[in-house]
Amino acid sequence: MGRKKIPGLIKRAGIWHIDKQISGRRICRSTETDQLVEAERFLARVIDEARQAELYGVRPERSFEVAAAKYVLENQHKRSLKNDVSRLKQLLPWIGATPISRLNLGSLQPWIDQRRAEGAAAGTINHGLKVVRRILNLAAHEWVDEFGLSWLLAAPKIKLLPDVDKRQPYPLSWDEQGVLFEALPRHLKQMALFAVNTGCRDSEVCNLRWDWEVQVPQLKTSVFIVPSEYVKNGDERLIVLNDMAKRVVEEQRGMNGAFVFPYQDRPVQRMLNGAWLRARKSVGLDMVRVHDLKHTFGRRLRAAGVSFEDRQDLLGHRSGRITTHYSAAELASLIEAANKVCSKSEKPDLVVMRRLRIVG
Repeated sequence: MGRKKIPGLIKRAGIWHIDKQISGRRICRSTETDQLVEAERFLARVIDEARQAELYGVRPERSFEVAAAKYVLENQHKRSLKNDVSRLKQLLPWIGATPISRLNLGSLQPWIDQRRAEGAAAGTINHGLKVVRRILNLAAHEWVDEFGLSWLLAAPKIKLLPDVDKRQPYPLSWDEQGVLFEALPRHLKQMALFAVNTGCRDSEVCNLRWDWEVQVPQLKTSVFIVPSEYVKNGDERLIVLNDMAKRVVEEQRGMNGAFVFPYQDRPVQRMLNGAWLRARKSVGLDMVRVHDLKHTFGRRLRAAGVSFEDRQDLLGHRSGRITTHYSAAELASLIEAANKVCSKSEKPDLVVMRRLRIVG
């Protein structure tokens, strides 16, 4: 006849679970084991931790893996969660079992050294450090357990690496734009022309759909409103069409029933693809990224004397204003501003002037 198990353990789906009243509180959690002896040891530790917390305010030890799981569960709405999860997967083998109370920059150093040895950029490593820092700050300031105690007494300081190799924006000159765009296949050239005349991000151009188009009969034109889930800052994005962007849209009309910029009747996953890389290399512009098209649009607007507020709206930057609610007169003003960067002849080329100063 087998021995009796400790009260408070229930086996579900082959795993022992705790369901027990401890110090007047019901504790329900998995022991994550199918072995009774291990489950009983786990329960004994939980009972001891609960009593320590109740009587002396001693926080139970929680591993970084447990804290990371809580962070992921609570942030399902976060648009960049996929990137955070990717960083956490890299970190867990190194610090997953470490109690959060013992985590500091020193315990993260082996992971930092390994990532550096793998050639990871400082910005990439810093993204992982930022996720760790965010989790520890939540544990210290927001997460409270059933005993009314925060998960951490205080969050350690996680200092980021100096990002000396951070790549600076590279706005295109008109000549560079002409050479690069001619080297692109047609579908990418159309997308690039649209991006450099609207300030849209890669993902906004790739996902652009016809049902986001809004006609403005008073101005005999249209605009696009990108839903917030497709925009980096989480706000709806108004896309104003200058004459060049409008021409591109009209040339694309009818090619696909859903997407404005299809390739072989399917949406393009990203503009920074093999065709882009080959084109920029062939013309000696290896440093140019798709995001530089947005920088180019912004710099040209500034060079043309467009106001800061209008540049914010045209570039889709968060401003505190409701940037998808405009009168026809306001839209006309934005279109006029955007049209100032349609061609090289409109305004002085600020980018070329800046480079000449550096060379000199």
